[in-house]
Amino acid sequence: MKNIRLKTSVITTLALAMLLISCSEDILEETPRSTYEPGFFKTEAGVLGGLTSMYAHLRYIYGQAYYYNTTLTGTDEVTYAQSADQNFLVMDLSGQGNITPEDSRADAIWNISFSNINTANGVIENAEAVGISDELTAEARFFRGFDYFLLVQTFGGVPLDLGAGELTFNTNPTRTSTRNTVPEVYTRAIFPDLLDAVENLPEIPRVTGGATKTVARLYLAKAYLTYGWWLENPNNIPTYPETSRTDPDGHDAQWYFQQAYDVATTAINNPGPFGLQPTYYDVNNAENDRNSEILLYADHTETSEYYNGASLTYSGGGAPENFAGWMMTWNYTVIRSATDPNWNETVSSVQREDSQDLGRPWTRMAPTIGAITQTFADKTQDSRYDGTFTTTYRGNWPKGGVEQDVLYNANGLPVEPGDAILTFLDEQPDATINYPDGQGKSNIGAGELPGRSDFVVGPQDISRRTYPGLWKLGPYRTNTGDGLGQPNAASTRPFNIAKFSELYFIAAEAAVKGANATGISARELINVIRARAGVWRWDNNAGEPKIADFSNELVSETPAEIDIYYILAERSREYFGEGYRWYDLIRTQTWEELASTYRIAGSDYGDHNAQTINRNIQPHHYLRPIPQGQIDAMEGDTGMYQNPGY
Repeated sequence: MKNIRLKTSVITTLALAMLLISCSEDILEETPRSTYEPGFFKTEAGVLGGLTSMYAHLRYIYGQAYYYNTTLTGTDEVTYAQSADQNFLVMDLSGQGNITPEDSRADAIWNISFSNINTANGVIENAEAVGISDELTAEARFFRGFDYFLLVQTFGGVPLDLGAGELTFNTNPTRTSTRNTVPEVYTRAIFPDLLDAVENLPEIPRVTGGATKTVARLYLAKAYLTYGWWLENPNNIPTYPETSRTDPDGHDAQWYFQQAYDVATTAINNPGPFGLQPTYYDVNNAENDRNSEILLYADHTETSEYYNGASLTYSGGGAPENFAGWMMTWNYTVIRSATDPNWNETVSSVQREDSQDLGRPWTRMAPTIGAITQTFADKTQDSRYDGTFTTTYRGNWPKGGVEQDVLYNANGLPVEPGDAILTFLDEQPDATINYPDGQGKSNIGAGELPGRSDFVVGPQDISRRTYPGLWKLGPYRTNTGDGLGQPNAASTRPFNIAKFSELYFIAAEAAVKGANATGISARELINVIRARAGVWRWDNNAGEPKIADFSNELVSETPAEIDIYYILAERSREYFGEGYRWYDLIRTQTWEELASTYRIAGSDYGDHNAQTINRNIQPHHYLRPIPQGQIDAMEGDTGMYQNPGY
């Protein structure tokens, strides 16, 4: 994988080489422009173009696999996989290298976020003069607050002045920059912008996927919650630039926890067109993309390379393509089955396909054994494991041109197209799995159990090379036909960014932190999510309907008093592999506690001997380094600009 770097001329002054776009009711319609020249923002078309380009900027962050890696690798959910390169190895903090300003892939958000912030500054400054409504201007305020919130969580304090004054549109290159403190970023930028967005955005989006009051309330509540934790600082994690943990407006952490609870519950009670899907499967099922639970997404399309922003037939792996789903997809195409009972000739029985359960394998990231066996301990009643992972790999060889009606698989038993070729078992069986030495008949070191025609791997036996795939991010096309489709292209699905369900988690976490839960308790909030998790309409890995309701059982198992650890476990079950986890752990200051060790087997086929791996998570790691390109482009004394420890 290429180690791609973007170099800025300090804080980006204009959104160079961005796409100027306008929105139709269904998709982003783009008109390429090489640059936004400053005078263009003084026209109505320029302001509208700058406004709607903010939706396109999401593609450069969400679905971008290098940034995606920084949100998950090194947590209790994910470690590096067999084909990982330096981009992934260093993020694990397990002795495979150090996170440095050159190696941290959080650079992906530094460059694009500041470009978008400056565009938002231009829109906000010129909107009134060209007759743009407060409702439209609120979209720019939302995205500016959104980007600053992402930056302050990732890097600590960041600049509010991009060269022309605080929160002012800058049109000239500048080679100096001053970082504001964390409280200044929250109280001068994030909170005012998101409050304005809540006030002025519509309840119903003006375009499909557009910003609304509901998504603004979600981010305002989450910002209040995160800032409350920052003020409290229970584990004495350092901040930078150094500043006292006091609020300029005179409020304490409890005040912000209460605001988080109140804003989140207001959104729950005033959902507009949004709400929970009836089952967890429905949330992430590609056939149901852009459903009413999704508040914000980075969109793509299968109908046009022009509007998709990427080839529909091949991807090299780079923004604005949606290729994050490849990272936790292992190379299942290596699996072999035989054309005859004596195994004289073998073929690839599970071929690369652009279906949600398969997709393009890059083997860069892998789930930890703890995630499989502890986070998702209940795989029978709770539907979220089945709605997250591909655990059954089914034969599709006729789609690849293999003209065999029957192949021979585990125990020499026959299998037909659509049958299970490999299964990652839900539980470790009582019987001993007969694993081969090395790759064995399956060619991937999978084992056999008596009487079963599918090869198997136990949940305690997953490795950096063979592990359950991430179904929820898998590709999907309606135009694949009867073949394998275009599995080498990036996904044309939207990458989900914000979900209505998170409002319940934000309110519950705020209540656990001491907010007065006047309307609904933390336990009741979490039980709304758990009750939904107990409802099944489809068994994903069995590939058949499953009409079952275990809501009462899951609700009854919820502790009478829940704590932050229970909420974090529930958040992992709900959002595994979606890019939430690092931010959850640093917000709650539990990263070292929950992720300092993990278990997984090695990188060789046939290695099922799980090892305990130790991580070296230090307090300074709670902030990512400022990208080296930023430091190099600055003039003067830059020694104090970088976060300590890097």
